[in-house]
Amino acid sequence: MRLRLLLLGVSTGAAGVHELVLRQLEPDPAIQLVAVAGIAIALGVGVAALVVAAGDGAAKLLWLRRLLDGWMIAGSLFTLSWVLLLHRADLGNDVLGSLSDLGRVVADILVLGLLVIMYCAMPRGERTAVILAAVGLALFAVSDMLRIFSTEPVLWSGIPFTETCAMTGMCLIATAPWMPGGASALSVDRQEMPVMGVVAAFVPVVVCVAAVAAHVMAGGRLDYVLLGVGGSVLLALNARHGLAHADHLALTRETAAREDHYRTLVDGSSDVIAIAGENGVLLYISPAVQHVFGYRPASLLGTHLPLLIHPNDLPPMRRSIGQLRWEGELINQSPRRRVSCRIRAADGQWRHIEATVSHHARKLIVNCRDVSEQVALQAQLEQLAFHDALTGLPNRVLFADRVQHALHKRSADSAPPAVLFLDLDGFKAINDSAGHAAGDELLIRAARRLQASVGAGGTVARLGGDEFAVLLEGEAEACMARACEVAERVLSALRFPCHMGNNDAVVSASIGIAVATPGITPAGLMRNADLAMYRAKAAGKGRIQVHLPRDANGGESGLVLHRGCAGALPGAEDRRGQC
Repeated sequence: MRLRLLLLGVSTGAAGVHELVLRQLEPDPAIQLVAVAGIAIALGVGVAALVVAAGDGAAKLLWLRRLLDGWMIAGSLFTLSWVLLLHRADLGNDVLGSLSDLGRVVADILVLGLLVIMYCAMPRGERTAVILAAVGLALFAVSDMLRIFSTEPVLWSGIPFTETCAMTGMCLIATAPWMPGGASALSVDRQEMPVMGVVAAFVPVVVCVAAVAAHVMAGGRLDYVLLGVGGSVLLALNARHGLAHADHLALTRETAAREDHYRTLVDGSSDVIAIAGENGVLLYISPAVQHVFGYRPASLLGTHLPLLIHPNDLPPMRRSIGQLRWEGELINQSPRRRVSCRIRAADGQWRHIEATVSHHARKLIVNCRDVSEQVALQAQLEQLAFHDALTGLPNRVLFADRVQHALHKRSADSAPPAVLFLDLDGFKAINDSAGHAAGDELLIRAARRLQASVGAGGTVARLGGDEFAVLLEGEAEACMARACEVAERVLSALRFPCHMGNNDAVVSASIGIAVATPGITPAGLMRNADLAMYRAKAAGKGRIQVHLPRDANGGESGLVLHRGCAGALPGAEDRRGQC
């Protein structure tokens, strides 16, 4: 960058010497030679600066193509200048003065062409400075051309038009660095050239041909200079054409190699990678889909992605995709979001997946993996954490959570929940005599009979050992009369013998009942049922004990019930079947 700026500075200094000698000193052939030398140095060093700028960090083919573009521009300008010089010489004017003026025009047009190329290479929001500088240089070029074709001052409504163009161009160029894009113009050669910038390189050839044609039509003759320079421009055009083909071939090979790398990366990935349009139609899916879901990739192309998603997972998935699109339009980037859903496999089973969905270029890119085994393992761990391993019933932790939930959702108009605690009578003797395997089998059968007796309106749990609990909630079950009915059904079901091998095992149960009162906690309700159960066991086993609230004197009373629980309650015959 320093070398580039140094060359441009030397070029500007030489042009300043040219201006000083030409404008301030007396006209003399020796002085005019100094002026011509100044503009020649300015042009040569300026072209060298442009060549250095074109070659920085560029590949060989690109550097050579830029060099040929520079020669086509320079040759075309030289042809135009030579034609104008011949025209000036035919008029009998000063040849050295013509060379000096033509050098100024060539410099203006050369820098103007550079600005046009910079305009094509810069982003839209950073072109203001380049446009302003290009307009200023165009006015400078008009002023210099007027000095060539007219030896007299050019006036327009009494205003010196030549000096006005020069002063206006100078003001515009001085203002350009302060406009948007003035600072980024120095690094423009690192940006990619669009199609318009490439096409603009062929314009100098048209200028060269037009200048030669105009010279011939005006009666001029073709000398060796015109033929040599014009021919070299055409040769440069052909060479550039060949380089364009070579560059295209190299780019094609690079693109093929890059595509092969990406294809290897995608095809070798164990994750399924898919690309879908904004309408949800699958445009691409990686070969891993056959191993993960059993589909052939070609059979899924054109399929609507929502058709493969579980209906229950579709609404949240649509909300996530809608939020993703909104974020993409808002921040103008490629947002991504992690989602989980179920996908139907080729065998009809639903597979759990975790996916990362990103929105890019009006398409959805989905990278997903099958996590069905992890989900099954997590469900198994949750089953072990909240359920009894032997009977499959909820354990104490889950039962306490259910009781808390029932108390929380209770309203003033609904019946209060009730809790039954029961302990199997005679289980220890069977477990000690017949063995632990027989004891486990007895617990499993007792759990099944409990579930059948309680029905769908309650929750049966195993608290540990031979202790079970029942939660009754809802209008149909949660009242004292209903709780007693369920307790009697449980007693009747457990009294039937259990056939275990060659022996029959008979057990009963001691049951304690507690109904929720206003303000009671889950631990308090379960403690009341536990106390009632131990009182039933102390009263002779095979009995039902109801825990009653404190009376007016602050004491507690318990009513022992055996067979006909509801009938033993005061006024229960009138309230049987009611809550």
